[in-house]
Amino acid sequence: MGTSNLILNRRRTLGLMGATGIAAALPGFGPLGQAAAAGTPAGQVIVGFSQEPTVFNPNLPHIEVDEGIYYAIFDTLIDVNPDGSFFPLLAAEVPTQANGGISEDGKTWTVKLREGVTWHDGTPFTAHDVKFTLELLVNPDFRSWRRNGHELISAIEVVSDTEIRWTMERAFAPYASILATTWIVPRHAFEGVDPNDAPFNNSPIGTGAFKWANRVAGDHIELVANTDYFGDGPHLERLVVKYIPDMTVLYTQFRSGDIDCVGVQWISPDHYEEARGLPERVVTVDGVGFFESMALNQLKPLFQEKAVREALYAAIDKEAIIDALYYGVPTPTETFMPREFPYYNENLPAHEFSIARANEILDGAGWTRGADGIREKDGTRLAFTNSTTAGNHLREQVQQFLQQTFLEIGAEMTISNLPPAVMWGDYWMLSQFDTVIVGLNVFAGPDPDCADFFMSTSIPAKGGNGQNTFAYESAEVDRLLAEGAGLMSFEERLPIYRRLQEVIREDLPFLPIYQYAVVRGKKEGLEGYTANINNRIDTWNVRDWSWT
Repeated sequence: MGTSNLILNRRRTLGLMGATGIAAALPGFGPLGQAAAAGTPAGQVIVGFSQEPTVFNPNLPHIEVDEGIYYAIFDTLIDVNPDGSFFPLLAAEVPTQANGGISEDGKTWTVKLREGVTWHDGTPFTAHDVKFTLELLVNPDFRSWRRNGHELISAIEVVSDTEIRWTMERAFAPYASILATTWIVPRHAFEGVDPNDAPFNNSPIGTGAFKWANRVAGDHIELVANTDYFGDGPHLERLVVKYIPDMTVLYTQFRSGDIDCVGVQWISPDHYEEARGLPERVVTVDGVGFFESMALNQLKPLFQEKAVREALYAAIDKEAIIDALYYGVPTPTETFMPREFPYYNENLPAHEFSIARANEILDGAGWTRGADGIREKDGTRLAFTNSTTAGNHLREQVQQFLQQTFLEIGAEMTISNLPPAVMWGDYWMLSQFDTVIVGLNVFAGPDPDCADFFMSTSIPAKGGNGQNTFAYESAEVDRLLAEGAGLMSFEERLPIYRRLQEVIREDLPFLPIYQYAVVRGKKEGLEGYTANINNRIDTWNVRDWSWT
């Protein structure tokens, strides 16, 4: 990213309020990582997250930051590389039609499992654990984070301890990608207990490269090497995930060396120029599958009116926000689809910032200004709250900017921010908000299916299992998602997912602002810390990390 793209845009005057903080060394941890002897885990890595992982059963409703822990503790059957290719983990090989793992009609899957894998407590891993996990996800009494795809399984057969077979009601193209984020849990840990409240949920047991060691709520989580891991790793003796909610403090601790690499929400763009010149640091700008938006709760009558959604969108000055607050690092977008995906629709209507147009829309829809300048219609004021993560100073500045521009169109936005653990708990997952500034990745791996976020049956606040917290409902979107998931070829699916983007852009259940280009940072000598647009968190391959 050249410096010419980072020039502050002064077109609109913004009060940039830099937060300050003092880096604090993490107590109780020894010297930072040293290179490991061959086959021996050595050293530690401290990862800084600006949000706190709080959900440790990977099959309960959770957000991206929780997956930062899952990738260390648990394994999936298969996972996906940065180039979109799948590779086996608990599976002995990736099931395909070519190797007989998937039947010609796409309905029957036969998965051969690795031999000799054990859970962290020493219990052997078997096909019964896979069967238990797949059945748990569709158990109506379990608060499952995802039923989509799994609910198509009509029969599961344990062929042997190292082989499992299931049949699906119909071919379902996204299922390989869904399996790549389906972490397998131990059957024996849930025997005789309610899986929603099992002791496992606070002391997880996995097959992964690291074992659960200790958690200090509000501060850090410590994981230690699983020396019985079946794979080539781990190479680290210890992994510490440090929770640093203030983005400026997060960067300051990276600069001072108190943390070794920066994860969610990474280095904020206002620190990029300094960060890339730091000695003994490697700083890169990488495209990711996340997009930033202002999410609108469709359960609120105010946002069920399309004119309101259109007017608010017209009143968002994306260019000023991106250039002045984010130093030109991210790219404006009209969709949830990353530009790097082949399904990206480049022909969506271009957003135009226009206060005049926003006022015209509201005037035409019958929203009239009251004595205080705020519009009203049928006794309802055009007033709402907006929330995001407390301590994310750039988002807080975006909120202040939006608050001012929305006043110009007669809309009153009250800022109400919350700590991450509260913000992304029931408040977000059960659609208790009015509007939210949020970054989302709506995909499981490289597949374009996003039913978990946009299908009407995926609304948690209405009893659905999914992450459609917008509470967005569209018969056409439901039809497109169902049709696209049932097709196997790229050529057949392409027009469907491009049309899907058109419909959602027209409906505006969220107001898209930009696609993320995140500023990653690590210490020199930390190997394996690699960007992967097909995963939602930087620890996707922590089993491979090492010091040189």
